[in-house]
Amino acid sequence: MHPYLRFAAMIATSTIVMFGLMYLNVYALDHIFWSETRAYMALIMGAAMAIVMLAFMLGMYKNKAANLGIVLAAALVFAGALYLVRSQDTVEDVAWMKAMIPHHSIAILTSERATLTDPRVRQLADRIIDAQRREIDEMKTLIRELENPAGTPSASAS
Repeated sequence: MHPYLRFAAMIATSTIVMFGLMYLNVYALDHIFWSETRAYMALIMGAAMAIVMLAFMLGMYKNKAANLGIVLAAALVFAGALYLVRSQDTVEDVAWMKAMIPHHSIAILTSERATLTDPRVRQLADRIIDAQRREIDEMKTLIRELENPAGTPSASAS
């Protein structure tokens, strides 16, 4: 395989793996939803990794024009994905909730499993757990309603 194709495959594979790894700290599997925001974050990490890895392996990649192209493309992907993460321009109602459920799930996991000894902190963690569970349930209900408008049979009704 051509070295630059191998490099592209390595960066693409690593970016996809990083996207998946962002879900490892959810509390429950049913809290995993596609997230545009996480996809943009994976692109940010992949773009940064492309520049760093190219810099470390520059001796293996001799084509200066290709190297410059990789750096410029990675910088553009980084900037574009960072803009999309920070602006949330493409994230609408359902996409926002699908991104928030894993986020809330992480709060449940860390609040439930942390070794908390101060009763005030434990009480705060328990309130967070209760609130996050209620909000996840509410978001799941809203997602079902928005994805299956009135008059459209839902998948669970079939």
